[in-house]
Amino acid sequence: MIAIGCDHGGFALKQEVMRHLDELGLAYKDFGTYSEESCDYPIYGEAVARAVADGECERGILICGTGIGISISANKVKGIRAALCGDCYS
Repeated sequence: MIAIGCDHGGFALKQEVMRHLDELGLAYKDFGTYSEESCDYPIYGEAVARAVADGECERGILICGTGIGISISANKVKGIRAALCGDCYS
């Protein structure tokens, strides 16, 4: 299962990613946010990271405005290594 989460800046892209995962038949768990209302990215970065670290999910996808802040918050969870990816190559 894939954990997915975002802040308000990544909400629209998260919706697109989830549609794509549905089309591929891949299971995922949405850790929020659930709207474009302003929110704090560390909440969602930590939630996804903990789900992966605890074995609830195999992988995680995090989306925010730049990807930097949410990956920093995820990397604070022991055993997690989140990386900023801007394209298929990186």
